[in-house]
Order: sequence, then C-alpha cells, then structure tokens
Amino acid sequence: MSLKCLAVARVTLFGAALTPFALVGGALVGSAPLQAAEPVALAHSVFVERAIPAADGRMAKVLEPARALRKGDRLVYVVVWRADRSDRFTITNPLPRSVAYQRSADGREEVSIDGGRTWGPLASLRVRDHGSWRNASAEDVTHVRWRVPKQLALAGSGRLTFSGIVR
Repeated sequence: MSLKCLAVARVTLFGAALTPFALVGGALVGSAPLQAAEPVALAHSVFVERAIPAADGRMAKVLEPARALRKGDRLVYVVVWRADRSDRFTITNPLPRSVAYQRSADGREEVSIDGGRTWGPLASLRVRDHGSWRNASAEDVTHVRWRVPKQLALAGSGRLTFSGIVR
C-alpha cells in the first residue's frame, strides 16, 4: 500500500492560517514560502516502525522513512518547528483517512473528530454513532493540533511527534 499524502500541516498565528504543507512520499511539496511577517517554519518527517532481528536473536524496533506501507503499519510523524517570534502559535495536522490516530508523545495535543470544527482532549469528545452517542476513540480522530505557548515559542524551535496506524 502506498499513501499519496502522508501529512498536511497548517500553522495558525493569532487566528490567521498560513500556507498548508503536504508531505508526499517523504518530501515536502506544494509549499509556498512563509511570509516574513509570520516567521514559523515547519519540517515534516514520517517514519514506519519495523521489527528487525537483533544480534542477540530478539526483535528490535527501528524507524525507517515511510516509503511503501502496508495495512497495520505503525507510523511515527515528526513535526519540527522553528520560530523567530515570541508569541504563541498553533500547529494543525489533518490525518489522511487511511491513517488511524494512535497518540502523541507529549499528551499536550488537542484532537478533532469532525474535520477540525471542534477540538479537545480525546477523552472529552463524543461521537454520534447509529443514533446514539458514544465516547470518541482514537480511530475517530480527523485532526491533531498543538498550541505552542509563548514560553516554548521563545525557545525558537521544537519538535512534536505523534503516531498512527495504516488502516
């Protein structure tokens, strides 16, 4: 299985969305340079977790660039940001329908289960399913976002990671 578009991200500064970036086959494409007035740069990487035999006979987990994918593969998304600013900003990643969200490395993310209209911690969201309501699950997530607070923006750079499973 091959995914055409593995990740798309949007940066929001004070409510204004910047140019989306798409990661296709491991390369950043279709991106326009950020305007000088909004100096936040993103770099995306997507890896697939594989098990390989280790020297001691056990299986070791390794991350490889996501090139050819199969149903059930665990993906690790890495978003590196660099900002020449001292104000907060938001990074949003829509998930391809072929990927089920798993979790974020730091737990500070908010997720959406309705295409980015509403947001919150996964445990707080509910889905209407066959006429009744149920708690949302990771498989319902359509978008994941992080609000980078002023204190972290002052550092000038950072990394966000999350994982998903190829459906």
